[in-house]
Amino acid sequence: MEESKLKQFTSFLGTGLRQYSMLIALFAVMIFFQITTKQVLLVPQNVSNLIFQNAYVVILAVGMLLCILTGGNIDLSVGSVVGLIGALAGQLIIINKVNIYLAIVICLVAGIAIGMWQGFWIAYVQIPPFIVTLTGMLIFRGLTLVVLNGMTLSPFPAAYLGISTGFFGDFFSVPKFNLTCMIVGGAAALIYVIMQIFSRIRKVKKGYEAGHFVGFAVKLIVISAAILIVAYTLARHKGIPTVLLILAVIVLVYAYITNKTVAGRYLYALGGNQKAARLSGINTKMVFFLAYTNMAFLAAVAGLVFAARLNSSAPTAGNGFELDAIGACFIGGASAYGGIGTVSGTLIGAIFMGVLNNGMSIVGIPNGVQPIVKGLVLLLAVAFDVVSKRKTK
Repeated sequence: MEESKLKQFTSFLGTGLRQYSMLIALFAVMIFFQITTKQVLLVPQNVSNLIFQNAYVVILAVGMLLCILTGGNIDLSVGSVVGLIGALAGQLIIINKVNIYLAIVICLVAGIAIGMWQGFWIAYVQIPPFIVTLTGMLIFRGLTLVVLNGMTLSPFPAAYLGISTGFFGDFFSVPKFNLTCMIVGGAAALIYVIMQIFSRIRKVKKGYEAGHFVGFAVKLIVISAAILIVAYTLARHKGIPTVLLILAVIVLVYAYITNKTVAGRYLYALGGNQKAARLSGINTKMVFFLAYTNMAFLAAVAGLVFAARLNSSAPTAGNGFELDAIGACFIGGASAYGGIGTVSGTLIGAIFMGVLNNGMSIVGIPNGVQPIVKGLVLLLAVAFDVVSKRKTK
């Protein structure tokens, strides 16, 4: 009997380690850099900076996940789209003095149009996504240079900068502490716990696999504690960054789409077996079209956020961003073959990339060495996926 319990515990421990390996790795990296940076990494101001600096990675990674789910496909053009939308925003707002909200709408519509253009060639002409988005990377980078005429435009008006660099005000007057931020963090943690408990109850009632209760409890405690710690840390600085609300909406909306909707199931089905998905009646062409249209839309959102962060429209904006987005997805558990991946995992991957970038910069690791480290981490993440799949066959 005791031997049977030991086997069950060992199996549970192994499953938990595989399931939450990247979350464990994220905490390990944070602890490592917290020590090596002499506690600078997690000071309140730097936590705010981490959110500001890596908002675009989260936005792009969520969109990239949907492309990867379709069969391991990627979008190489997102960095160039970020640059082009930022350039368009600069022309409209700085040069032509267009109302900032109208300019934002125009930029988002332009992003959707770009996505529809690429989605058409991928879905209906059936040119491989790698080729279409590679040409898009070149075309949209060239258009960025044309729009800006090779120059940098700045500054943006203060109202626009608030999108990416502002903070929500405090409704209370506690000295040196944003109580509103702490209350919002507490409410978020409570809502998360309640939703997870009800979700587990529904699974048990329907006879679905709900996982070991100990693992479920540990997950609730760790994530709730993380939310409260982040809220407390931000409350000691200036409170909730406005861009954090944008990220929260995007993550929650796309988590719902991928987990709870028919469209989300189509994405996973397409990545699992495209031929079987087509024979089962799924309009695979439309799924491809929508995935790449959505990717360009989120790239437009990232372009607006990043332009506000820089307070300028620069010809080089967005260079290499596609690599960070792809890396965040694979590090977060997305499969290189498609059909596997979650928004929550992608969020962890994006945070991992952000902490890695910020920690290496604070420690003083040379710029030439940083890409080497990021490349090795990405290689190990994909290798882990490939090896895991091989063992399950």
